[in-house]
Amino acid sequence: MMAHKSTLERSLQAIGFEMLALVLVTPLFAWLMGTSLTSMGGLALANCLVALAWNVLFNAGFDRVLSALGWEKTARVRVGHAVLFEGGLVLVCIPLAMAWLSLDLWAALKLDVGLNLFFLPYTYLYHWLYDVCRQRLAGQA
Repeated sequence: MMAHKSTLERSLQAIGFEMLALVLVTPLFAWLMGTSLTSMGGLALANCLVALAWNVLFNAGFDRVLSALGWEKTARVRVGHAVLFEGGLVLVCIPLAMAWLSLDLWAALKLDVGLNLFFLPYTYLYHWLYDVCRQRLAGQA
């Protein structure tokens, strides 16, 4: 079993997650929503700041629960991780999108569904690849 991640490592992991997400999401969703890169970039950045804090807190808690239960990070556990992580963001991000882009609830919900369709596999893949790379680097040390 790998050593637990430090707060610094968790923070760097979360920052990498959000930076890559900004690069991928901003142009794609500006195009899909027919809005400017500036408007979508501002909303994406605000969402990333919220998600950054959630990422560090959620992942620390999730790892503690896994450890307490003696569970490994199987594919099923990773799917649960991604669903719970993204589900937690919905409570803040929909009202934020409504205010930022002057959307009604239906448009904000559609945007959020689209973002979740992107972020569910992205969250799974990013954290899986991070853990694979971390394990390989630790094996070389």
